[in-house]
Amino acid sequence: MAETGAKVLKKAKEAGVKFVSLRFVDVLGTAKNCEVTVDRLEKVIDQGLWFDGSSIEGFARIHESDMLLKPDLSTFATLPWTNNTVAAVMCDVYGSDGKPFVGDPRFVLKSVVEKARKMGFEYKVGPELEFFLFCQKNGNGNGSGTGGHASPEPHDSASYFDLDPMDLAADLKREIVPMMESMGMSIEMSHHEVAPGQHEIDFKYDTAVKQADNVLTYKNTVKMVAKKYGLFASFMPKPIQGINGSGMHVHQSLWKGGKNAFFDAKDEYNLSDVAYSFVAGQLHHARALSAVVAPTVNSYKRLVPGYEAPVYVCWGRRNRSALIRVPEQFMKREYATRAELRCPDPSCNPYLAFAAMLAAGLDGIERKMKPPESVEEDVYEFDDAKLAKRYINTLPGSLGEAMAEFAKDAVLKEALGANLSEKLAAAQKQQWDAYRQQVTKWELDEYYPVL
Repeated sequence: MAETGAKVLKKAKEAGVKFVSLRFVDVLGTAKNCEVTVDRLEKVIDQGLWFDGSSIEGFARIHESDMLLKPDLSTFATLPWTNNTVAAVMCDVYGSDGKPFVGDPRFVLKSVVEKARKMGFEYKVGPELEFFLFCQKNGNGNGSGTGGHASPEPHDSASYFDLDPMDLAADLKREIVPMMESMGMSIEMSHHEVAPGQHEIDFKYDTAVKQADNVLTYKNTVKMVAKKYGLFASFMPKPIQGINGSGMHVHQSLWKGGKNAFFDAKDEYNLSDVAYSFVAGQLHHARALSAVVAPTVNSYKRLVPGYEAPVYVCWGRRNRSALIRVPEQFMKREYATRAELRCPDPSCNPYLAFAAMLAAGLDGIERKMKPPESVEEDVYEFDDAKLAKRYINTLPGSLGEAMAEFAKDAVLKEALGANLSEKLAAAQKQQWDAYRQQVTKWELDEYYPVL
């Protein structure tokens, strides 16, 4: 056995681990796992673990269902809320032919990252995931305590950056942060967000694959600790009408030779030609990109004017209504130069989201694209004439519209691969068709009395 495997076994033994969760994700980004006892871990490290892929959303067909999980030992971590009796490790998925499974989202991201590496770049991201904490009252299993139809009840009525006792989840976050740090994440800060019951815990930027793994760890940790406090944590983009939804803003940069390739001290915005082309590529693919980074019906309830979510395809520095924001840097800090994409939300598959975002940016670099003039005004105040004059397009208004855009985008489909692009489209079509066939309470209230 390799030395790394020996170290992991030693770590597991010293921590008192009894079970190991072998984790991966399906096409929609839903976390999956199977557990083995720690006594079986050595064999799994050496040989992998076979499972039935035909039952996983977007994976193999029934006649080719045998698939193999191979643990990435660099991700091994004990789970603090189990008193370290359970550990988790992210896995790569292989087919029965011994080759990486092209429909594994983690493999897809690794493939696009490898393309960037061949171009001389390392892609780093810093995702910011917002979430809601809701009260559980009736124990009906859906987390809202409302039968699944009425709006769930936020845990508090606090607002942006409020402190305890207004922020009723302060102790919960103080428990989550050291847990995340013990699992290898570097936490920068935690705080209450704008909406009642809404929170955010930020972790430091890192390489794309590691951060996609971290997103899964983050969501799992938040949900498990919230459950301990009798609360339900939701990463749904827009759980309550009339208040802000939850986004997953992603800060991005490309690095080359240990230096930030986005930085140019001589430029007005401190941006290099590489950065401008990267931004231009993401703006060019923005409408199709939406299907991957905002992949649910509910995502488009968040992407509407008036709730700090981006709608218009433009970029700027101080402008938080823009799709891409280049945070203003004081003292020209090279390491902090980045482009923040603001349309992703926490319902996305982080592996596919980062892969598609990187592919769009690399396309801009390869084609030497130039972005339009930056927009520093509040775009929500623009009328149609001014939007047209500035050539500012809008993001799709629905999942159906986003799916149609993705279907036309050869660059993004190539990045995700034919297999996964097809599976994602099929899963989203099923979701969209089911949604369109619903007769909602709003329709009954609006039409039943008068028609």
